[in-house]
Amino acid sequence: MSGPDGQPPTGGPGPGHEAPAALPEPGREGLAGSAEPRRARRGRVFGGLRARLVVAFVLVALVSAVTATALAYRESRTAVLQRKQDAVQDDFRTRVEQAAVGFDIPPDEVSLTEFASGIADGLGKDAVVVAQYRSLTVSSDTGADRSRITPALRGAVRDENRMSFQRVERRGVPYLVVGTPVTFDSGTPSGLDVFAIASLRAERDDTAGMVDAVRDGLAPVVLLAAVLALFAARTVLRPVRELGRSTRKHAAGDLSSRVRVRGNDELARLAGDFNDTADALERSVGELRDQEARAKRFVADVSHELRTPLAAMAMVTTVLDEEAERLPPDAARAARTVSEETARLTRLVDDLMEMSRFDSGAARLRRADTDLAEAVRATLSLRGWTDRVRTALPDGVRASVDRRRIDVIVANLVGNALRHGADPVTVTLTADPAADLITVEVTDHGPGLPPETLARVFDRFYKADTARARSEGSGLGTAIALENARLHGGTIDAADRPGGGAAFTLRLPWRHPSEEDR
Repeated sequence: MSGPDGQPPTGGPGPGHEAPAALPEPGREGLAGSAEPRRARRGRVFGGLRARLVVAFVLVALVSAVTATALAYRESRTAVLQRKQDAVQDDFRTRVEQAAVGFDIPPDEVSLTEFASGIADGLGKDAVVVAQYRSLTVSSDTGADRSRITPALRGAVRDENRMSFQRVERRGVPYLVVGTPVTFDSGTPSGLDVFAIASLRAERDDTAGMVDAVRDGLAPVVLLAAVLALFAARTVLRPVRELGRSTRKHAAGDLSSRVRVRGNDELARLAGDFNDTADALERSVGELRDQEARAKRFVADVSHELRTPLAAMAMVTTVLDEEAERLPPDAARAARTVSEETARLTRLVDDLMEMSRFDSGAARLRRADTDLAEAVRATLSLRGWTDRVRTALPDGVRASVDRRRIDVIVANLVGNALRHGADPVTVTLTADPAADLITVEVTDHGPGLPPETLARVFDRFYKADTARARSEGSGLGTAIALENARLHGGTIDAADRPGGGAAFTLRLPWRHPSEEDR
């Protein structure tokens, strides 16, 4: 008799074989468990660029480490199992060839057991050899679990008459099962099949140890990635923060702020573009401010120069008004026209002079203890509006204000309502001691203010009816009223009334007469 038929062992199950049972992958659960919290934290990104960079770096490092671990585990596991498989098959073939020399067929149970034990002695202490001759089956270990030899493997050895192997798992332990037939020298099957069962526990533990080592190294890798991400984020975000600071300074009016340009990358080019834009903006704003200052000086100078000739013209028009009754009709009409236009021009120059004082910062308050209800009544009486205006003016509301400027505010608001609104015009005075606030509201029943007018009603020289070439007002009344309110620390709001008409509301902080000037 000879040993095995000499055909090379199969590298895996042939047709009809079961697929090799995969070794469990120790540590894989641990990897998934450690990665899952990070994935959960990824969903709670705080939104900042720094956090996004850190999360991206950590995720890349984590995915790379897990991928490298999986690939290394697969390759090392394959190499370890292949080495074990080749070693077991070579030893098994050699032991079977040696034991088969002089072995008599048919065997009895005793000789077959000795045959199996002799082969097992050379394969290691954990190896179990099972010999089967027709219906007689013996084992080198009487307590061995023969179910590890699957019917598929038995069929492959018997039907294909060549060495085959299979990996199986029983009770969580992987095994390599190798089977081969014993043939005569002539190649005739002897009917004797031999199977070796070798444990793969050591190989599984080796690969598991490697995976555990890699898994334990994930924490330092992720930590290093986070540190590198913070460093990269700091490098990237430094020019971004500088851009933000400079932008905020520009928004606050400081156009001299610039960003330092570092390197030649995209951020450096962005910083350069920002600086160029800031230079152009600063030049443009500077030119606009110079033009505005020159325009204000021009208006102030012209207004000042016009006061003297206007004073002379006013005296002449006064004389003409007195003599108008004795003049011919055409001359009288011309004299009245000159008088009206001179008075209008005088009011315009006075308004321009007032605005120039506000622009130059020369306007000052002359506060005095004032009964506001009495002051509003005096304004209406002085201009002959008492019969045209309804009032709700509670007595006893006293405050420290500049009475002349309060008169200007009320006169402009009421005059504007009488010219552009509709009767009745109402003036309401209210005081809120809890908020230390005084409110004067002027309302009318006219058509109200269109949206475009509401946005510009306090602009200088703005007139809602642009189709008219001339009007009684100069277009400065509401602007002067607002500047006087601001001088008191208050404001004026304009709005449409729900029932129709417009409402102008003056709000002033209630400064009591007993308070000292701050």
